[in-house]
Amino acid sequence: MVFWLIAAAANLVVGAFVGLTGVAGFLLPIVYTGPLSMGVTEGLALSFAAFIVSGALGSVNYKRAGNLDIPFGIRLSLGSLLGAVIGVKLNLIIPESMVKILLYVVVLLSGISILLRKDRTEEEGNKGYVISDHLAATLVLGFVTGMICALSGAGGPVLVMPLLVVLGIGIRTAVGVALFNSVFIGIPACIGYMMQCNMKSLLPVMAAALVFHGMGVTFGSRNAVRINQNLLKKGIAVFSILIAVWKLFFS
Repeated sequence: MVFWLIAAAANLVVGAFVGLTGVAGFLLPIVYTGPLSMGVTEGLALSFAAFIVSGALGSVNYKRAGNLDIPFGIRLSLGSLLGAVIGVKLNLIIPESMVKILLYVVVLLSGISILLRKDRTEEEGNKGYVISDHLAATLVLGFVTGMICALSGAGGPVLVMPLLVVLGIGIRTAVGVALFNSVFIGIPACIGYMMQCNMKSLLPVMAAALVFHGMGVTFGSRNAVRINQNLLKKGIAVFSILIAVWKLFFS
């Protein structure tokens, strides 16, 4: 019973944070491999299934708001599909202990990135170099980030979004594209990890987790305008850094 309560609560809360800010999905693998004591492969399969749901729901909301560049998102995601497949294959040949360390390092760097990053406006984001104008760079970025996310369980937006902002995409569009892109990272990653799991025991957990994750994302996306997103992102960043440092050095 405790297992189910933790899984449901984690997906509900993380889903709400994703809906509110576009980030925080990277916390799910830590919950699965930490408090729930699941293997890395099972934890990543469940996490990427959730990322597909949050990415799809978030993309719809950002498209309705006019903050999703679908042509650019498709080009980025073509690279991510291949990168995610390779990332899964790398994960399966790297020792589980090393994958956990990589996961915590990515979470630590993601938290630091969120904490230090200054969000640009759409106007500021579109000055100078804009990666959406360069097909080769877009495909390479998609490939590299897809591989890292699928390998580590980082999800997508927490890594892709700040890079897009740095490379000339406005913040709102960057969040929308990153959520859209996370679906294309999540599908091959989820399938790849599920093939290595006991499907009979995993599917009931996945079904329950996705219901609560979807509820959280829906609630968060509908209430995003009422929340100080900058303050919430900073809180997520501090929490992520503390969790990663604890896992890396004290567990």
